[in-house]
Amino acid sequence: MQWCNLPDPLVVLVGPTAVGKTDAALRLAEALNAEIVSVDSRLFYRGMDIGTAKPSLIERQRVPHHLIDVCNPDETWSLSVFQQAAKSAIDGIYSRGRLPLLVGGTGQYIRAVIEGWAAPTQEPDVRLREVLEGWAAEIGPVELHRRLAVLDPAAAERILPGNVRRTIRALEVIFSTGRRFDEQRTKRGSEYSLLIIGLRRPRSEVYARVDARIDQMVENGLLEEVRGLLARGYSAQLPSMSAIGYREMIAVLEGRMTLADAVLSMKSLTHQYVRRQANWFKESDPAIHWFDAGTDYLDAMVKLIHSCGEWIPRESTPET
Repeated sequence: MQWCNLPDPLVVLVGPTAVGKTDAALRLAEALNAEIVSVDSRLFYRGMDIGTAKPSLIERQRVPHHLIDVCNPDETWSLSVFQQAAKSAIDGIYSRGRLPLLVGGTGQYIRAVIEGWAAPTQEPDVRLREVLEGWAAEIGPVELHRRLAVLDPAAAERILPGNVRRTIRALEVIFSTGRRFDEQRTKRGSEYSLLIIGLRRPRSEVYARVDARIDQMVENGLLEEVRGLLARGYSAQLPSMSAIGYREMIAVLEGRMTLADAVLSMKSLTHQYVRRQANWFKESDPAIHWFDAGTDYLDAMVKLIHSCGEWIPRESTPET
């Protein structure tokens, strides 16, 4: 497939949680005969719909979506597994003569695809991992993450404090090699011709939309969704259940938190997550073409995508 005479074209739509990417992606995909490849690690899991603001079935019927509902909550999708699945989805879209539209707010996963990341090759150390798991159980995930931040601030910045599995893996690699985890990640460069589009709103407006979304999640039955997952045998200790919203609802069900306090915690943590997302996709980045979500941006986006001068050809994509 060719787009502006460039091989393997890939449009990437980025932006913070609640900025309006779902609607923008649907409209853009319909205008371009594109298919959407989701890059939101929370959307992988079946049955976790309300707390992840997953696109509805109706929305997914409008435009083909990929990498949503691809595993159960007790299955783990590593970054490398995701990269392979994303490549397979993109290749399938090319085979149908359509344009792939990569959409999401999980910065690490997006960068892994468009920059051709290769993860550290250090083999797992089972005994060390067991020690680290015991340490995590003793001091808690937040304190474990703080210890990682002391050893490798860059790696800690890219890992959410509640993601114990990834925190442990980073510490395992550091202790095994004596080198920072982030230093061992290599970038092969992009195998795609890229056009990166960003959707933005004022931070205060994003926060207000986040808060309204969380209130709506609770009204729509988030507590019941989590209760149902636990009733089906999914452990509260699973990495998937540590996502914002799910761990707070678990605390409510276990009597450790009131619903009102849980909602306040969800809003505060999501605000922090929005700030973290901004570190992945900066408005000062010249490779990202930003559009204001409060405007009628669709025609301008489509015009940009049809242009030939703004794309980054894959052979000249810099490794940073």
